[in-house]
Amino acid sequence: MIQTGFIEIIKDQADRALWSVRNVIECIPDVMWDKLYCDMPLWKHVYHMLHSLDAWYINPGKYQEPFFHEKDLNNLDVRTGKRLPRELLTNYFHTVETKIREYNNNLTEDILLEKPEGSEWTRFALIVGQHRHLHSHMGMIMGFIIAETGMWPRVIGLEGEIPNGYSQFF
Repeated sequence: MIQTGFIEIIKDQADRALWSVRNVIECIPDVMWDKLYCDMPLWKHVYHMLHSLDAWYINPGKYQEPFFHEKDLNNLDVRTGKRLPRELLTNYFHTVETKIREYNNNLTEDILLEKPEGSEWTRFALIVGQHRHLHSHMGMIMGFIIAETGMWPRVIGLEGEIPNGYSQFF
């Protein structure tokens, strides 16, 4: 990992986090997709995690909801009638991943401590905050998978190359 500047570190950590998120989602058995965990279907936990990443990583003040969103669909405290299939959330992940990579590619160190238009937080606070939130929810989802299957979805740390392919367990 290149560690000569904040942007290289942010990009590398985002790449590692995004690979891990995709892998965890790919490791969810189909039989678990609609199963309730903490009174919500597992797919809703996935959507909450992705929606927050999408809304808060770049600029929550200028965020536009995805076309399929409806009120409280991302809220883990509110039951909703809509169901999101795996294919839709996989496509949504790709959209979020592309947005984050493009955003990171346009970041410069001199703007990290600036607040994006309409935001009360700096770009750096938004990025770090989303890494924290993302990994909290990814850990919960991993816990659900581990409890059901006895298998640990692979996530990657600071060392080693980012693997090819997904649905990898330890």
